[in-house]
Amino acid sequence: MSDCVFCRIIAGELPADIVYQDEHFVAFRDIRPKARVHVLVVPREHVPKLSDYPDSEEGERKLGALFRTVNRVATRALGLEHYKIQAHVGERGGQEIFHVHVHVMSNAV
Repeated sequence: MSDCVFCRIIAGELPADIVYQDEHFVAFRDIRPKARVHVLVVPREHVPKLSDYPDSEEGERKLGALFRTVNRVATRALGLEHYKIQAHVGERGGQEIFHVHVHVMSNAV
């Protein structure tokens, strides 16, 4: 999606401090951090919100891969032992960018 800021970061059209990437996901530092460490993990595939993943084996596989990657970013790429994750779903849930993303945050570094 050309108007999605995360799609533009993934495509290399916008700068970002990337801390991890593979064929399915990209993780980069939040430009408005709410903690000492604040990284966003986003799938390369544009899906507007978590609830848009299908209730099927495919959806389960994609969500499992997302949270496996969140753990990989937090523990391996960032070296965190203690952290929190946060995901906003929908406008009323506090989601501002409509591309699935999970926040990894920690003040314990």
